[in-house]
Amino acid sequence: MLKTHMDAVEQQLLSTSRIPANSGHSLHKGTPRESFIRQFLENHLPETVSIGTGEIIDCNSKPGQQRNQFDIVIYKKNYPKLDFGGGINGFLAESVIATIEVKSTLDAQELENAIKAAVNSKKLTKNITQSFRTGYIPPSIQNYVIAYDGPANMTTVHGWIPTIYIKLGITPKTLPLLGDQRINIPSDSIDGVFILGKGFLYYDNFPLGFIDDKARQLNPNKSWVMTNTPNGNLLLFFLFLQQTTSNIEGQWLDTGPYLSNFRVNGINYL
Repeated sequence: MLKTHMDAVEQQLLSTSRIPANSGHSLHKGTPRESFIRQFLENHLPETVSIGTGEIIDCNSKPGQQRNQFDIVIYKKNYPKLDFGGGINGFLAESVIATIEVKSTLDAQELENAIKAAVNSKKLTKNITQSFRTGYIPPSIQNYVIAYDGPANMTTVHGWIPTIYIKLGITPKTLPLLGDQRINIPSDSIDGVFILGKGFLYYDNFPLGFIDDKARQLNPNKSWVMTNTPNGNLLLFFLFLQQTTSNIEGQWLDTGPYLSNFRVNGINYL
């Protein structure tokens, strides 16, 4: 039932995405397609999270500092956010679960931009106080790319990554051979790429997937899982997000670091 439903929605998204293709401006093509993905997430993810658009800040962020704007930010509803106006927000790193970059057509330059943004988000500092946790807790903010079109073969997408890493000075880490150890190690950049109707590529540090420890031990230097498939892409994307958002944590924001630059004169202790 779940796969049939998600495959139908995947085809619906592809069909609906052809409507803005009649527009004469790239922005008028991309914005509706972002909206389609956003609506899908709002209709399917649990009510403990919200969907927004904007940038991510931490306790070290400065006013006017250059920051990435993310098409879609999935964040915890019980944390504050900054309203910049026009539907754009600043999200505290502590609240952000995942980001999604939506592409009409994925190419090497678009992937490079997504990788840069993912690297920046994973460098942000989270300040939280925690009492308990259960379920899968991602080791960092998750960063995904979802596209309506792209190369005919996902091996092309995978082939872009080493070139981009060299260009950006990213040294890929070697993952442990056991899956239960890998889940505690964040990706060097993006966590997955899903091209609707074509295939997917994801970093092998997730508790859900198609690779077991035997395959990892036979291929100790491998860290990506890829396939070409006309369906199942939206389903896997949804399952990743569902598992990432369905944990239970007893935690709250440690506001102290955000006040490190807050100074006033004439304080009286009475």
